[in-house]
This record gives sequence, structure tokens and C-alpha cells, in this order.
Amino acid sequence: MRDTDQTIIKFDHDKNFEDDDFFLSKSNKHILEFLNTWPKWERKFVNIIGEELSGKTHLMNIFLKRNRGIKFDANSLKNFHLKKIKIYDNIILENLTNAIDENLFYSLLNIIEQDNKYMIITSSKPIVYIDFILEDLKSRLKNFLLLNIEKPDDELMFAILLKNLSDRQISIDKKLIDYTLKRIERSYRKIYNFIYKIDQLSLKRKKSIDLKIIKEVLGE
Repeated sequence: MRDTDQTIIKFDHDKNFEDDDFFLSKSNKHILEFLNTWPKWERKFVNIIGEELSGKTHLMNIFLKRNRGIKFDANSLKNFHLKKIKIYDNIILENLTNAIDENLFYSLLNIIEQDNKYMIITSSKPIVYIDFILEDLKSRLKNFLLLNIEKPDDELMFAILLKNLSDRQISIDKKLIDYTLKRIERSYRKIYNFIYKIDQLSLKRKKSIDLKIIKEVLGE
């Protein structure tokens, strides 16, 4: 049993969360607001850009709960997908890199355009900056609307820390969260690494989180 003497900070779930505990903030709210305007988009081809663990897949799952569509990983793109997409209005291709089969990818784009479908591609950097070889493919990618998930702001970082620590039944004083926010790198990967390390230390030492443990995890 973990020590629960310290205060677990609560926040307004209904106000801050959107489906499956996706926390909205200035960093990502504009993405969800855009997705919610479907099908009244200025372009039918959209590229959502964000670093690892920034919530791209979560956003896509929310979108697919509300709109008919199919998603698959870019690394798993196969010929049979070109037939499978026929019955869907929205096609989502996740985690695009230059490792994808370019000819197959180009064929996929052509089919989507010919059938007047919508496409969302997620990637860690803008697809126009990905090093592809096919000139026709590179030209086609210039038609995508680019939407960036920004670096997490303080509100989002606080929510991610609190939610994940609370889910792990780790109690923590608000002052320690504030202390962490002032010192941790503004990166989704760094935040989740911090949570993982806190969880491991909490399990190992069977004690509540104090400033000493926070400093140890932060490398101070």
C-alpha cells in the first residue's frame, strides 16, 4: 500500500478533459477545434504535427469516435489498404516517416483525392520536410494543411503530471509539482520519463514523494 498522507490535487474533470481524459490546453485546443469542424475544412488533406507522446493518436481516436473512418500506421501500409479504404470517408495515416513505401503512399493519395475523401497524416515533423525521393509525391504533399501541437504549457504539464501520478496512486503536494514545473524540460517525452522514474522510486522505497526524491529524479 502506498503512502497517501500527502495531498492529491484535484481539478475540474468536465472542464479540462475531452473524451478518454484528453486534457485540453492552449497547446492542443486549436487542433481539436479544427477536427470538430469536419467536414467543413478548407482542405481535405491535413498534417497534424507533434513530438512523441504529444497526443496525436489520442486526438485521432477522439475524431474517429465522432466520424466514420479508418487509421493505420504508416510503417504497416500494404496494398490491401488501398482497397480497404474504399468504404470510409476519413483515412488516417499515423507516424509518417521516409521509411514508408513511397509508390504505395503516392497511390494512396491519388485514390483519396479521386474518391473525394478526407485524409489526416500525423508526423513528428511537417511532411513537407520529410526526405522523400519521388518528386510527384513531394509536390502532392505541399497541398496539405499543416497543424502543429505546440510544446506543453504549464497548465498542460501540471495536468499530465497530476493525472498520471494520481492514476498510479502516487500522492504529491502541489508545491512539489510547482517545483518540478519550473525545472523540467518542456517536452512530452521528458514529462513521461519523469513520471516513470517517480513511479519506480515510489514502488521501490514504499514512501511518499518528497523534495529529495524530486531532486533525485530531476538530476539535481
